Formats: sequence, C-alpha cells, structure tokens
Amino acid sequence: MKSILGIGNALTDILAVLPDDSLLNTFHLPKGSMQHVDMETGDGIWQALKPLGVKYVAGGSAANTITCTAILGMPSGFIGKIGNDELGLLFKSDQEQYGVQTRLLTSPHSSGRSMVFVSGGNAERTFAVYLGAALDLVPDDLEPEWFEGYDYFHIEGYLVQNQDLVRRAVEYAHRAGCIISLDMASYNVVESNLAFLHDIVEKYVDIVFANETEARAFTGLTDPRASLDEISRLCRIAVVKVGKDGSWVKSGDEVDFVKPWPADPVDATGAGDTYAAGFLYADSLGLPLKACGEIGSIIAAKVVEVVGTKIDIPRWRVAKQEIRELIASYGK
Repeated sequence: MKSILGIGNALTDILAVLPDDSLLNTFHLPKGSMQHVDMETGDGIWQALKPLGVKYVAGGSAANTITCTAILGMPSGFIGKIGNDELGLLFKSDQEQYGVQTRLLTSPHSSGRSMVFVSGGNAERTFAVYLGAALDLVPDDLEPEWFEGYDYFHIEGYLVQNQDLVRRAVEYAHRAGCIISLDMASYNVVESNLAFLHDIVEKYVDIVFANETEARAFTGLTDPRASLDEISRLCRIAVVKVGKDGSWVKSGDEVDFVKPWPADPVDATGAGDTYAAGFLYADSLGLPLKACGEIGSIIAAKVVEVVGTKIDIPRWRVAKQEIRELIASYGK
C-alpha cells in the first residue's frame, strides 16, 4: 500500500449550528467564508457560542484528509504544531488513535482552533479561525528526511498564510519523489494568494482539488467546466467539486463528471477533506480517474450525514463495503 504525508494547521474544530445569521453579522463574518481572527475576537466569538451548545472535534483540513487515508489503510503521517495544552493533547491523541504517524511540534502559544458555524437550509459553513500555535510552524522546523519514503504529499491551501513554509515543504516533497496534492481550501484564501498559488501549482503540484468558488477565484472563469480545463493545463489531475451536484475530474484529454453519492446531509463540514482522502486512496491503487472521483464521493456522502468531520463506525463500514463493490465493478 502506498503511503501519504500531510502538512497543515493542527486545529480543534468547535462546531455550532446557528439558528440564524445574527452571530455572523455581529462579528462581520461573510457567510461561506473563512476568516482569520485574533485572540480577542476569537474569545468574543467563543463567549457568544457557549449558550448555543458546541461540539469539539480534532480537525484542520489536511489532518482530516490524513485521518481518513489512515482509516482506509494507507500508511499516513502528519506534520503540524500544537500548544502544550488540553486542545493540543486532544488533537494528538485523536490522530494517534487512527494510526497516523505524527510529527507534532510544540509551541508556547495556545493550540489553534477553528470555530465552524453551520447555517441555512443547505448547511453552509462559515469559519472563524484562531491559528495560535499552528501559525508558529516555520520553514526551519522542517527536515528533508521527514518526506522521504512517502509516495504522496498532501497540503492544505489554508497553510499559505506562511508562503515560505509551503514553498519549503513542496520543495522537500518534490525532492523526495512524492506525488503532491493541494486542496485550495477557501475562495478568499485563493484570492489573497493568487500569484503564489499559480506559481506553486505550475512548478510542483500534481493534483489540485477546488470547489466551484475556489476554482473561479483561481482561474477568473465563472463556469466550473471551463475552470477545470484551465487548472488541468497546470497539473496532472484537476478536480472541481460542485457541491451537491457532484464533481468534475480531468487528466490530460480525459474528462469525467462524477455524480454525487446518495446522502441525507446535515452538515457539509469536512466534505472536501474526505473527498480528497477517497480520491487519493483510489489513485494510489491505480484506479481509473472516474473511480477516484466516485470513491471520493462515497466518503464525502458519509461525512455530510454527521455533524463535524468524523464519520461514525457504522457509516465507515458501509463506505468500505461500497468502495469494495465499486472497485470490483472496475475489474480490480
């Protein structure tokens, strides 16, 4: 089985389902966006959330993906930075219970947290992120030997708040012979780092994951299919997800539309992260392009049926059975 290493912000998700948009408006959080906040704002939001009831889940985009690849059987590792506190210990124990080989460095600052607001009939997500210790991961923390022996290297777009770190990481991964994948993460992250992301994708990245708004921000094109073509010129595989309508995948001249897997959604948090895990797992098995998208869709369909980013055991059993059946249908 091929192996995968991820790097990202080691965050604990604090999940809240909002009855309306008043809290978002109070803290000037555009619906559907990801906003970085300072400690003072983060504490203010936290105080406002407490009466609503919240759920704690170890998260972070790349960490979510890597946890899922570990559950699927890929030897998986993760690089991040935590504080010496309760949230940091929660994050570390969560990864280790799934078999992830962690390289979690320690910072004197508090562990990062991502406050996730679920609102509206389509379970749209809005993020307010206090990065804390995660922001202290710097290029000189990385060692080239950490990347050696891994077949895949997965990086989250949220990490580009430190462009030097991302560049060092992809250089080490490229030198180690890894297939490099990038999840674009958020449209406003793409808009704020457009030139840098274009440079990284053109020079280093093999697989790009983007949703509709991220693809539009990256290419300047409003049509997802046109965005797919544009992104695919820069890398081996382009994926543009169109939410509940499915996803487009392209490699070279091959283009496939992947229908969404049936689901009863309650929270879309983590859907993109788990889709990436399923896709990369299938790619590591040498499955056809469309099958990679379909396996990504199977897992994404399971995570949207739960609040948060952790699929429960019964749904994992169903997902693995569906994946086995799908692989068999391709004669593998």
